[in-house]
Amino acid sequence: MPKALILANSSSGLYDFRNELLLRLLEEGYEVVISLPDDLKNKELTAEGCRVEHTDINRRGVNPVQDMALFRSYKRLIKREKPDIVLTYTIKPNIYGGFACRLLKVPYLSTITGLGSTFERGGMLLKLIVTMYKVSLKKCRCLFFQNDTNRKIFEQNGIRAQKHVTVSGSGVNLDKHSFEEYPGHKDDITRFLYIGRLMKEKGTEEYLYAAEKLHEKYGDKIAFSAVGYFEDDFEDRVKAAEKAGYLKMIPYQKDIHPYMREADAIVHPSYHEGMSNVLMEAAATGRPVIASDISGCREVVNRDVSGFLFKSRDKEALYEALDRFMSLDILSRQKMGLAGRKWVEEHFDRNAVVNAYMQEI
Repeated sequence: MPKALILANSSSGLYDFRNELLLRLLEEGYEVVISLPDDLKNKELTAEGCRVEHTDINRRGVNPVQDMALFRSYKRLIKREKPDIVLTYTIKPNIYGGFACRLLKVPYLSTITGLGSTFERGGMLLKLIVTMYKVSLKKCRCLFFQNDTNRKIFEQNGIRAQKHVTVSGSGVNLDKHSFEEYPGHKDDITRFLYIGRLMKEKGTEEYLYAAEKLHEKYGDKIAFSAVGYFEDDFEDRVKAAEKAGYLKMIPYQKDIHPYMREADAIVHPSYHEGMSNVLMEAAATGRPVIASDISGCREVVNRDVSGFLFKSRDKEALYEALDRFMSLDILSRQKMGLAGRKWVEEHFDRNAVVNAYMQEI
């Protein structure tokens, strides 16, 4: 039985966005071993037939001691498991897993799920990250990108694997995220929903600004919610917004589909993305999307047909986009939702993404 080892930094991210690939590997007769730092979805993964191994990862920041410990953990794991193929996702598994695979001469495929803020800030940290990527990915059999902008930035910085392939993000499971009829709220309230971490790089400042300003204009005819959790820097501001009555905070949910179903539009003011899973799932559900005009978002939006794009990091631009949506009648909003579903059916079916990975495997 061939063995595939998956190195990832989040059980929920792996299960929610890449589980179809794991199932395909199992169907093809692979033993699937997964290295994860948390156990949020371990029960589900184990029930499907995967075996989960715990590996500690400090997902944020650079700590040389912890990062070297991660490299040693990956090296020990690969030596013990002797996989036929290794798949890595996100920056630290890509880099330190890549180092270990290259050292041990094990075939590996890696995926760039986004660039993060380092490539924007530049400086010595960027130079270090670029050098580490160059070394860790040099022997990578195939490097997957989720948008062409990320691919061009890697190639311009001289980061090259043996083969580069761009896929449509993680794609969206069109059966799981089924189309839902547009909500006809009897209370005539327009409901905007944000999904994800509340933090600076996800556009939380802009979202809170627009929510407060639009609440002043429309009063009880507009409602803003956020599903997820906030970073420490935003705890006080989020709680103040809740107390003032212009934001409702909903804890992280394993199943986000019911919340999308009740929303009139999904708002995604992120600063950078690989390819936004939130937008793909929202469009699949048949909900208009209002998103930053950046790579990883604009590809998912049929501009002015399935949603609106606005200038990233611009709170007034977000306010104007939301205000523009408020001027639409119910029929126009319904048409946007239908157009979004059609767009992702044509461009973001997860089965096509899984097929691309299986071809390389």
